[in-house]
Amino acid sequence: MANKLKRPLAIMLLVMLAVLLYGCVAQPAASYKLGSSGEEVKEIQRRLRDWGYYKGPVDGKYGEATRAAVIWFQKKHGLVADGIVGAQTAEKLGIPAPKSGGSVKSGGSNSDLYLLAKLVYAEARGEPYKGKVAVAAVVLNRVESSQFPDSIPKVIYQKGAFTCVDDGQINLAPDQESLDAARDAMNGWDPSGGALFYFEPNKATSKWIWSRPQIVTIGNHIFCA
Repeated sequence: MANKLKRPLAIMLLVMLAVLLYGCVAQPAASYKLGSSGEEVKEIQRRLRDWGYYKGPVDGKYGEATRAAVIWFQKKHGLVADGIVGAQTAEKLGIPAPKSGGSVKSGGSNSDLYLLAKLVYAEARGEPYKGKVAVAAVVLNRVESSQFPDSIPKVIYQKGAFTCVDDGQINLAPDQESLDAARDAMNGWDPSGGALFYFEPNKATSKWIWSRPQIVTIGNHIFCA
């Protein structure tokens, strides 16, 4: 009688173990990869194109050119260069993770991203999107330059660096477009062409800022070295 009871119990335990293992290990995470298609792939292509990794059409078809661009992006960001956009690569791209579909933040810390977005909103609301990204890129270019402090908060709060800090507008909550612009800049898009400064020509009276080598004009701002 005891042996007859042990056998069904053992089978039940094996089944439960198999279910647990399948649920925790066997199911692969969702991803975008060669052969994928749709609006999500279009967004991947758009971001890779804007940041200089991809030169093909934004057609929503994950082909070899898109895969090669993803591999290049992954190498630049220290990710596994497999050409597949899983959760980690999606996070760096600033798009929803394939599995969860939730929103993510990318590039640096979330607090840095939010502070940069606040700077963009305070300094460039009303500017075209490209101009917003360029303003964010100026902050990041300063972080990389030996002439300026070495972090986003230190650059933004450097004495006299930005008008919005002096007049308190840095404390305004950023809108979604400013957050997107900050994220795009942190992922490598620099429409400013490496600028360290920008100014509004119809307001600037400083001879020094006018003497800086001008790189590009976007909206109401001139970006300069």
